[in-house]
Amino acid sequence: MSNGLIAIFIILVIIVGAIATRRCMEFLLGGSLIAAIFLYGKDFLGEWCVLLQNVLAKNVWIVLVCGLFGSLITLLQESKGTFGFAKLISKFCNTERKTLLTTFIMGVLIFVDDYLNVLSIGVCMKNVYDKRKIPRETLAYMLDATGAPVCVLLPFSTWAVFYASLFAEQESVKALGYATGIQAYIRAIPFCFYPIITLIIVVLFALGIMPKLGAMKKAYQRVEETGKVYSDASRKYNHSDRIGYEEEGNIWNFVIPMVVLVVIAIATSDLLLAVVVSLLVCYFLYVPRKVMSTDEFFNLVIKGFADMLPILTLLVIAFVLQKVTEGLGMTEFIIEIMEPLLKGSWFPAIAFVLVAALTFCTGSLWGMSAVVAPIVFPLGAAIGANPILIMAAIISGGAFGSHACFYTDATLLSSTSAGIDNIEHALSQLPYVIIACVLSVIAFLICGFVI
Repeated sequence: MSNGLIAIFIILVIIVGAIATRRCMEFLLGGSLIAAIFLYGKDFLGEWCVLLQNVLAKNVWIVLVCGLFGSLITLLQESKGTFGFAKLISKFCNTERKTLLTTFIMGVLIFVDDYLNVLSIGVCMKNVYDKRKIPRETLAYMLDATGAPVCVLLPFSTWAVFYASLFAEQESVKALGYATGIQAYIRAIPFCFYPIITLIIVVLFALGIMPKLGAMKKAYQRVEETGKVYSDASRKYNHSDRIGYEEEGNIWNFVIPMVVLVVIAIATSDLLLAVVVSLLVCYFLYVPRKVMSTDEFFNLVIKGFADMLPILTLLVIAFVLQKVTEGLGMTEFIIEIMEPLLKGSWFPAIAFVLVAALTFCTGSLWGMSAVVAPIVFPLGAAIGANPILIMAAIISGGAFGSHACFYTDATLLSSTSAGIDNIEHALSQLPYVIIACVLSVIAFLICGFVI
């Protein structure tokens, strides 16, 4: 049996098992160890530990950003700045529709990075959603669906920089005559069907036109019947939440650090620096005014970092699984299966499905795009496929993986920021993901024949 097929089987077991049992960590950990057995044999445990060390070493930035974001969120909550913000914005967000549309608009405005988008809007809006008795599943969906899809469609984001650099190296893209990779990227944006359709669905959902489906419908029924904005399974993510949404809070304790965070992130393109500066601003804003003592401040920094450890552990194990399945040749196996199906007019749709499947299975968004691009562009050129559509298909496939995979960083951060279990989030948004995916395939098929 091909090692690539074994890797696919392991991934399928992880997905089915995690959904069936709501135990994501255990299946990710077990799946990565089993995959390591097939890859390394009797030395699997030692090699798995080496992989774990390498993953931690290469992802220190993510660990620090997420952990310190947890510290910032805890400080904003304990300073009661979030209550001040929630009280102010609640005057406008006095209906569910206004609350959802406000979340969407904030998601569009904070476009520079999907991490910044998801984590900052989550802390801004969680209390508002609770006050309006809107399920946390809805907040997680709004965060996830306006994270990567927005970043992809604006050529000023971290996603745009990555994909523009990737496409600039491809010969078929160079042949188009664009001076820079960003110019080629901008040309592909109108054909990035998955993020476009996803955002349309989000707006229709916010307006109440798109119906509540599947697990999302059940979440609304739970709120209506019990008043619980999150399920009992998600209670462990909300141990520090306060019930008193009408508590008095100084809005400037929230607004000043958040404005500093966004401005520094946009000005420097360094999210870690932005978070650190925001923490320093919090210290000089809170301690001299006796909002909290120095001891309380640093204890909260540590507590907030520790609160992010479950999500960071999931991320690290997901990255280890990604590396092991790469070693088993899963990517090459899937591409080999897909190659006979590659025909000119069908090619953009096939490329989208290929990248979407790989990113969904591995949780590696930019990594899979980087692996697939040098393969699909020459193939596309050989069979006469439009390189602009190929670019759009790769971008759309990456956005799909970010949005749909239940153990990718965007999904995990969205669920954590909303304070719910990541499997509950993945299942509640699944019907909307499927609708967007099917419509995207149809759109790529039509454009493949027409353009």
